Amino acid sequence: MSRPPATSTDTSTSPVILPGVDATRLPQHVAVIMDGNGRWAESRGLPRVMGHRAGVEALKSTLRLCSDLGISALTAYAFSTENWSRPGEEVNFLMTLFERVLQSELHALEEERVRIRFLGDLDGLPDKLQQLIADASERTVANDGIHFNVCTNYGGRLELVRAAQRLAQRAASGDLDPETIDENSIAAELFTAGEQDPDLLIRTSGEHRISNFLLWQLAYAEIHVTDVYWPDFNSEALREALLDYQSRNRRFGGLDPITP
Repeated sequence: MSRPPATSTDTSTSPVILPGVDATRLPQHVAVIMDGNGRWAESRGLPRVMGHRAGVEALKSTLRLCSDLGISALTAYAFSTENWSRPGEEVNFLMTLFERVLQSELHALEEERVRIRFLGDLDGLPDKLQQLIADASERTVANDGIHFNVCTNYGGRLELVRAAQRLAQRAASGDLDPETIDENSIAAELFTAGEQDPDLLIRTSGEHRISNFLLWQLAYAEIHVTDVYWPDFNSEALREALLDYQSRNRRFGGLDPITP
């Protein structure tokens, strides 16, 4: 999130304008499945890990764009519960990369008033990374800027099982009447508790699936799929996603109002 020093011609604080995008009809919460890092690297004859490094830069740029546009929340799928099955060298690189990025970017996130949360089974992460996550969350918890949610060791099914277990435990102890359990009760037990559901899901690299991501929260999200690999995701790719979103008629299961 670090920016170059301001100069007399610096426009970094000017409102962001994406041609054709209606600034009054932006999604308030954008979720991204950042796919294609490895393929991006392989297509250039580079090691897969270089794609993950490039992907970090794309995420920093996207977070800044969303913040400057006035979008309230960005949730990124950084590491899934299934990603542990990847080669050990790649997994170790990713864990180290998370640590380095947190150490190098936390001050900038604080300066730009970003509130960062990590969502997932954090107990399964390396101890050092857990400590950095706890520190980053504590230091930014009161920030009033964009909410930046990083899904790490996250799985949608795991999240729902965890919520069901917590509700069952409360019911078994007599603290909860099972008849009172509703959607709000479940939402309050999810990793995303307190965050509004995403309005828009963006998936890169052309894959048409949600890959165990935010299974509950994406119930009414608009889905935009782009063939762009995540490291190449830029302001133009975001503009296309927002234009696609604004072309949709969001009825939430209802019907269009009848016009006379």
